[in-house]
Amino acid sequence: MTSFNSIADPPRPQPAPAGWALWEMGFRPFYLLASAFAALSIGLWALQFTGWLGRPYLQGPLWHAHEMLFGFALAVVVGFLFTAGRNWSNRPTPTGWPLAALAALWVAGRVLVLTPFGWAALLANVAFPLAAAISLAIPFIAARNRRNYFFVGLLLLMSAAVLGIHLAQLGVIQLPGWVGIQLALDVMLFIMAVMGGRVIPMFTNNGVPDAKATRHPLLEKAALGTVLALLLADAAQLHGVWLAALASLCAAAHLARWSLWQPWKTARAPLVWVLHAAYLWIPVHLALRAAAAAGWVAPSVATHALTVGAIGGLIIGMMTRTARGHTGRPLRADNSDVACYVLILLAALVRVLVPLVVPVWIMHATLWSAALWSGGFALYTVRYWPVLARPRIDGQAG
Repeated sequence: MTSFNSIADPPRPQPAPAGWALWEMGFRPFYLLASAFAALSIGLWALQFTGWLGRPYLQGPLWHAHEMLFGFALAVVVGFLFTAGRNWSNRPTPTGWPLAALAALWVAGRVLVLTPFGWAALLANVAFPLAAAISLAIPFIAARNRRNYFFVGLLLLMSAAVLGIHLAQLGVIQLPGWVGIQLALDVMLFIMAVMGGRVIPMFTNNGVPDAKATRHPLLEKAALGTVLALLLADAAQLHGVWLAALASLCAAAHLARWSLWQPWKTARAPLVWVLHAAYLWIPVHLALRAAAAAGWVAPSVATHALTVGAIGGLIIGMMTRTARGHTGRPLRADNSDVACYVLILLAALVRVLVPLVVPVWIMHATLWSAALWSGGFALYTVRYWPVLARPRIDGQAG
């Protein structure tokens, strides 16, 4: 796993580096593209409702779900895996023109779903995770890094899921409802569960004196195994009491796992507490999925606990941390970083809790949550553009 400086390093002067380094490592372009798109996507959705975009291929809630998963979240995952994969394998991952070509393919996917050209949109959106999987498989296989082969498999699953969504949209196959979206959400949940279990206890112990965050082998297997079981249940279109029982068991495993990481000791370390706060949304999401399967709450509440709370929170936390660590900066959150964390976590609270307490306020909750979300990622984009586009301040490569 990527090594980082101590979170308690004292601040030091940071000279403004000259030059251009956007294509030096995978996290640089994809973090910027994802954050900018996250901030702009709400406006694009509004343009659909006003009719200014004409008749796009993907519209309304399907476009929104597709783009948050296969646009925003997948870009961050690919950027992170290209960066971490280099350290895991000691082999190069895409840089330079191959990295720029992958970024261009991602941009093409975002543009084409807003046009009438459905088959072109299919090709671009299926090709991006497939190309990322191949790019990651090459160094992993060369280094025989079998421990991380499953990340290649998960990217291939994302490619298959988006293929199913587009073929159903084009009328080629009959895919039940939003099953492709749900399976992609489950894959993203599994990725977060794996990475969270690897890095959050480590970052906690590195950044918080005497934290003593621990992991229990049986609990680790239960947490990850129940997520895989949930994925299989969704693939089999399981509903009702059995799905509620499985989601409840999964929620309990992840809550117990999170408690072993000593989250209450991290209040003075924003780069750490943001990851704990975001991960807590995973058992919340799973508990709400159980409630939705029982017919007690709307399924969209559970979905947004995962997408806004867990995915949004973990992404903003990891994007600030890895951007700082891989550009030679001290691992200390500044005021703008903390503002980003607060805005995204507030967006989750508003989007999930308000409809649960006062269901008739769902429209107001959606609008306020969207504004908070866009503000958080817009702030990240502006703050980190010079950090990600310029060379490391310590003169090292990367």
